[in-house]
Amino acid sequence: MAELFTPFSLRSLTLSNRIGMPPMCQYSATDGLANDWHVQHYGSRAAGGVGLVIVEATAVLSEGRISPADLGLWHDGQIEPLARIARLIDSQGGVPVLQLAHAGRKASIGRGWEAQRTLGVAEGGWTALAPSAVAFEGYAEPQALDATGIAQVVEAFAAAARRALRAGFRAVEIHAAHGYLLHQFLSPLSNLRTDEYGGSFANRIRLTRDVVAAVRAVWPPELPLLIRLSATDWADGGWDAEQTVDLCRLLKTDGVDLVDVSTGGLLPGVRIPAAPGFQVPFATRVKREAGLPVAAVGLISEAAQAEAIVANGEADLVLIGRELLKNPYWPLQAAQALGVAAAWPLQYLRALPAGTPGRA
Repeated sequence: MAELFTPFSLRSLTLSNRIGMPPMCQYSATDGLANDWHVQHYGSRAAGGVGLVIVEATAVLSEGRISPADLGLWHDGQIEPLARIARLIDSQGGVPVLQLAHAGRKASIGRGWEAQRTLGVAEGGWTALAPSAVAFEGYAEPQALDATGIAQVVEAFAAAARRALRAGFRAVEIHAAHGYLLHQFLSPLSNLRTDEYGGSFANRIRLTRDVVAAVRAVWPPELPLLIRLSATDWADGGWDAEQTVDLCRLLKTDGVDLVDVSTGGLLPGVRIPAAPGFQVPFATRVKREAGLPVAAVGLISEAAQAEAIVANGEADLVLIGRELLKNPYWPLQAAQALGVAAAWPLQYLRALPAGTPGRA
């Protein structure tokens, strides 16, 4: 039996395999509302055999969106469109997870396929919020959050988690990576504060831990809590692997169940040694030194590659991104390549090549 297709448990949940879909923004929502595009997008990946489907960055506050076309969960009217997605994923045997996010200084810009520029108020934009009034290169200067604003962010994450539970999601992931708000607080390159949320390591991680505590307090104890971290800024003097491990040791005591390990995003133009599996060693280090389950992501594209990562104990899950955008049925084809009987949708069994292990 290929290790990639063995079950994996987090608290009361058991995934059917070790393949996950990472959160990838679709920039297709209106007023934060999911629509038919999102339904077919996530439903097809669940039907394709993904064990864990993480729905894209969903803003906990309107001003926390990356773009006006981001998903949101800052009011109750946004629950049912997301619930439709959660039900569909669940019906196809996948575990639906929702990523909760706040873009911080990288907010109020155009959609992903458009020129990445700050939108003016007349274009539907707004003032971005951040730990410090330091702009992401090429973007507008953000407004530094005050104590009241920080408290509102923490409560917004908790409120969104409550709504995610009502929508039927079986786990939530806190987005603290890729240069968005929580990552901005973590890194000394973007956090220039001199209060209890800036300066020392303990201060810079405070908001992330506050958010984790607030979400864990409202999230059922039998359901898992995930977090996405950028393990390094790839820049001198920035957030790095050592700090990531130290934070993860604390997050384990705070009730986090799995770390989705990525890198970068805080600064543009940094040199990133992108190559197949280049981020896997960061995940492995968190797993071994912090004692937390991890998901590895980043240029994982081949079945044998994914199998080796899991079989060698480098990560507990692999998240397949761009390959799943190109091919929603990557898990079914990976199973065929590894000689595993996969649970093909009954409606598609007629398409199975002769001799392929499949569901009768």
